[in-house]
Amino acid sequence: MTRSELIAGIAEDNPHLTVADVEKIIATIFDEMTAALARGERVELRGFGAFTVKQRQARAGRNPRTGETVEVSQKSVPFFKAGKELRERINKPAPAAVKKTAGAKH
Repeated sequence: MTRSELIAGIAEDNPHLTVADVEKIIATIFDEMTAALARGERVELRGFGAFTVKQRQARAGRNPRTGETVEVSQKSVPFFKAGKELRERINKPAPAAVKKTAGAKH
């Protein structure tokens, strides 16, 4: 799903909001999440997951083109951990698969 598809879906589900209003809402949510992560805070969306920032230590890397060793500096990277409800919904078996295994003996 792209950002524009998200905006279109929310606008469709909420006819009292204009597409411009939905765009502002989505932009504000993403901006606030980004700002919180930039401050080193954790962003948790219950039932969906949590975003955090992890630190990667400086290390010696290798230029794949030349094979030369290069120093890679320390950096911060965003990290997402899916919540329990999201994992359960993703791993829920398809209805056809449930029918096939329903009569199976274990």
